[in-house]
Amino acid sequence: MITFDKVSKVYPDGTVAVDNLTITAPNGKITTLVGPSGCGKTTSMRMINRLIEPSSGTIELDGVDTQTLDRVTLRRRIGYVIQNAGLFPHRTVVDNVAALPRLLGGSKKETRSAAMGLLERVGLDAKFAGRYPWQLSGGQQQRVGVARALATDPPFLLMDEPFSAVDPIVRSQLQDEFLRLQADISKTIVMVTHDIDEALKLGDQVAVLREGGTLAQIATPADLLAAPSDAFVADFVGSARGYRALGFHNSDDLLTLTDEPTITVGQSVSTIPPVQGRWILVVDAGNAPIGWVDTAAVRGDTVQDGDVNLCATSAHRGDPLRDLLNSALSSPSGRCVVTDESGVLLGTATDHDVIDAIRRAKDARSGGQERSDRGIDGVTA
Repeated sequence: MITFDKVSKVYPDGTVAVDNLTITAPNGKITTLVGPSGCGKTTSMRMINRLIEPSSGTIELDGVDTQTLDRVTLRRRIGYVIQNAGLFPHRTVVDNVAALPRLLGGSKKETRSAAMGLLERVGLDAKFAGRYPWQLSGGQQQRVGVARALATDPPFLLMDEPFSAVDPIVRSQLQDEFLRLQADISKTIVMVTHDIDEALKLGDQVAVLREGGTLAQIATPADLLAAPSDAFVADFVGSARGYRALGFHNSDDLLTLTDEPTITVGQSVSTIPPVQGRWILVVDAGNAPIGWVDTAAVRGDTVQDGDVNLCATSAHRGDPLRDLLNSALSSPSGRCVVTDESGVLLGTATDHDVIDAIRRAKDARSGGQERSDRGIDGVTA
């Protein structure tokens, strides 16, 4: 657990970077720090490993005041991931990952073996081990940076905008991979980001800071979206917070799927089953959805690749309702397509079905919130 107790940072010229900050980052969870430029989020994070010294207040790691620890000893307990990875350009990937364990006295064979295991864990093939950082893409470099930060198995991990320097598609992939990794390693993580969507996606709790380094609100992503503490937080989270909140309601038990008639590319037009409306779903040989075909627009005797409309998306069972709504809205048929984890079709639902499920999720959350605000005897706490 990382605890800030009335922590401030004031520079000699009087600039207040962080002002009386009190927050707790729970064990095994991700706490994201987000806010406008000048809000002190990076300064706050760097005070944890004493790259920046606080002016007042106390920062504790599992109850131990960081000021009582030698800086080197402190930093060996904390992994650190920065933007653009910060790798040693003259060392190979595997040697970058093994650098600190080797420095701490580990044998070359043992540290390189452990480094290879970490590269696999962060999603890098063994063929990259002998390459140099400049031979990797930005996303691959960030994976190496995460592996290096985990090389000594530290209980704490600091991440300073680790995914901001890559393109949106790679960023989303890295975020998903990191969440899968965190589910396995359960580190206590503080992450700085300027991207509210990233903060909401990755954070178990989100701390919103104001300019001047004061805390505006700290809450779970769902609670932050549902109940911003004031106009500043509401404005920072954005007007799309209702849509963003759908990312925290999944479809389990809220949406009944319907068996969907399907066809395959190459199928004879005469064998297309009757459908409601004009659109029919196309699947591959493994029953994975490909796209939709307008039955009224097929010109030949068989369905061809060029007949398939590829604009629609699909969602997995259990995905957030936002993903199901996106599938329905992107589909020319107005139906969302739902698959299992392996991508095999489970069924479909109409956009109206998804909206009804969203209403039920909202009602359930409102009821749960009302109950949580009441004492055991039903009296409002």
